[in-house]
Parts: sequence; structure tokens; C-alpha cells
Amino acid sequence: MTVFAKFRSFDLAARLLMINQFGINLGFYMLMPYLAGYLAGPLGLAAWAVGLVLGVRNFSQQGMFLVGGTLADRLGYKPLIVAGCLLRTVGFVLLVFATSLPGLLIASAATGFAGALFNPAVRAYLAADTGERRVAAFAVFNIFYQAGTLAGPLVGLALMALDFRVTAGAAAVVFAGLTVAQLCALPTRRGEQTTERTTVLEDWRTVFGDRRFVAFAVAMIGSYVLSFQVYLALPLQAEFIAGARSDTLTSAMFVVSGAVAVAGQLRITAWFRARWGSGRSLVVGMGVLAVSFVPLAVVPGPGRFGVAAAAAVLLLVAALLAVGTAAVFPFEMDTVVSLSGGKLVATHYGFYNTVVGIGILVGNLATGVVVGAARAAGLDWAVWIGLTLIGIVAAFALHRLDRSSAGKHTVAQPHSDPHVGRYRGTVQAASVMRESTSRTSESTGRRRMPPTPAARR
Repeated sequence: MTVFAKFRSFDLAARLLMINQFGINLGFYMLMPYLAGYLAGPLGLAAWAVGLVLGVRNFSQQGMFLVGGTLADRLGYKPLIVAGCLLRTVGFVLLVFATSLPGLLIASAATGFAGALFNPAVRAYLAADTGERRVAAFAVFNIFYQAGTLAGPLVGLALMALDFRVTAGAAAVVFAGLTVAQLCALPTRRGEQTTERTTVLEDWRTVFGDRRFVAFAVAMIGSYVLSFQVYLALPLQAEFIAGARSDTLTSAMFVVSGAVAVAGQLRITAWFRARWGSGRSLVVGMGVLAVSFVPLAVVPGPGRFGVAAAAAVLLLVAALLAVGTAAVFPFEMDTVVSLSGGKLVATHYGFYNTVVGIGILVGNLATGVVVGAARAAGLDWAVWIGLTLIGIVAAFALHRLDRSSAGKHTVAQPHSDPHVGRYRGTVQAASVMRESTSRTSESTGRRRMPPTPAARR
């Protein structure tokens, strides 16, 4: 089935959420890659001020995901999606006019908090709307996500030829359009409501006290740290290899990564699901992310085989990372819902994003330090071996979680709770990190799901 046919197979709400995510990434990446240069160049801010503005944006998003997820569970998904898009519109408009540090900090905080509002809500809504098909839905969702990530910088680069303010204004227009579209066309939906009223702190204690979910979130930090290296370690490697021509190599790397994700996502998801199911697909996908860095450990620079070979290896690593990320993402999003039991799904997503966000911050700081130290010591290969070991540890942790889940659910579970997947009779099929989610009735309205990216992302 083609991407378009798969996309058409979902209902209006799911399709709107997928298009919405493309627009979110398009507008965001039109602007953000060029913000630091604008702050340091035309505005003439000191390096510490540039770092402060960017840090406030990151903290106001990563640090507030839990708040956004909680609000989505209590107020409904649509209001938070609309509010997030509207707030980011305001933030980008402020960037058009702001020239002082206080104004820039307000604009940066607004754009960050906007992401904390709509990200958990979008993922919880998509999981609820697509029910038993949520793995397939998140696969298509990731195609739109990656397409926006790929197109955004290219559109922004063209607009930057005019002026940064033009780019910021265009990004604001994109989010204004998304706000209107979601407000007018997106049906109202909210998570499952229980008869027992609870406080926010009680909801948070429920999430924090779920040891299996917390362990899963911590284990998945490895996935985000590895996949994020396409923005950190790999561009640094491109500069090391190509010097003055590093921009061309970095651009080629992003094109390869985006093309693999957009063109291969459905095939990768279908192949992994048919061969391993959800739980084991996470483990194998993490393994792919881990071994992605092995070629760079073998060819850590142009000294052995020349610049062309080193550049080719870098592009190969970018492609492997894209395959691993595409393999992990849909099953990762599905597992969050499975572990939540279908309750407080957006809150679970918010907490999950906060945990991996902290992990990305620590991991990037450590990677930056290690890259510099390894280069100074002539041990470039050590960086890539270290990243590979992180992936192996994370894959082992996911394997243990999957095995322990299977051991706890060897007996078929009753289907009285519409948000708990139907378990099959075998140990492997009973894993909560598996494909049992595809067996639940569409009418249950189950929710699940990302990023990453990443923040995967």
C-alpha cells in the first residue's frame, strides 16, 4: 500500500493530525536553525545571551511537557492542540519585532511552551482515534513528521535570502493556518474519564509510581541520545572531514536521513512488525541504532582511506540511524499507551518526553565533551564505540523489560477494560510491548504515542 493510500485509510481527525504535524515541523524548522545566527549577527547579542535565549526555549518545552500532558487529559486534546499552535504563532510574531533581550526571552519561552502544550495532546489524540491501528498510524505520522523536518530548513534557507524577519513572519503564518484548521475541522476528543475524581498530584503519583513505565522511559533515553547525533556528532564529523565544504556534506546527510525516513517508513514498520512484533522490534531497532556508529569506528576520519571514503561512511551512518529511528518510533509510541493501560495517556506522554528530554541534554553535553577530548588525544574512534555501547546497554534494558512483561502476563487477560490490549496465550504474545495492541477493537478508542524526536527528535 502506498503512503497516500495508507493515509487515506484513516479518518479525518487522524489525517488532520498528520498534516498538522507536517505543518508544525515545517514552520519550526523554517526558523529555528537560523535563530542563533540572527541573534549573534544582526542583533549582535553576546554568546551567553544567545545561549540563554535558546536554553529558555528548550527548557520551556522539555520542562513543561508534563504540565501540557496533564492539561490535555483534564481539558481535552483539541483545546491544547489549538492553544499550542496559537501560542507558537504569537511567539514567532514576537520574534519578528523583538530586538531586546527581554522581548526575545518572552518570544522564546512562548515558542517552547507551545510545544509542551500540543505535543502530548497530538500523540494521545492520534492513539485514541486510531485504536487498534495506532502502530500503522504512527508510522504514517512519522513520515509527515520527517517530511516537515526535511522541507523546513530548505524553505527557511530560501526566505533567509530576504530577511530573518520574513522567515519568522512566514513561520507565524504557517502556525496561524494550523490554528484555524484545527479549531474549525478537528473533532473534540478527550481521554477516558473515570468516575473517581483525582487531583493533579495524584495523577502524577500514578505515573511516577509505575516502575515499569519509568524504567521504559529511562531505557529509551539511549534511543534519543543516539538518534540526536544527526544534529550534533555527525555535523561535527562532517566539519572534521570536509572543512570549508562541511555545509554541503551536512546538507547531503540530512537529505539522506530524511529520504530514508519518508520513503522507507511504512516498509520498515511492516517488516519489523511481521518479523518480531512490537516488543522485540523495539529491541532490534535499538540494536540497529547501536551498530549504526560502527562504520565510523572503522573509518573515523579521512586519514585512512581519504575524504571521499570518510564522507561516504558518514552518509551510510546517517542512513542507518534513519532506519533505526523509523523502526523504533511507531512501536515506542504504541508502548507508552500499552504501559499506561489507556489511562492518563497524555500525562504519560508528557512525563515520557520530559525524561527523554533530560536524557538528551545530559547525553549531548557528554558527547560534546568526549568528541573534543577524543580528537585532542587522537582517539576519534572512541566516540563512536562509546555511542555503540550506549545503544547496546539500552537494547539490553528493553530486552529485559520485554522478557519480564512476558513472564508476568502468560495468562490471557479479560477484555473488560477497553484500554488494555487482548493478550494471546503465549509468553511472547503477552508482552505489553508487543503487537497485541493490533488485536483490540477499533471502537475502544485507545491512545498511544512520540519524538522524537526527537524531540526525537
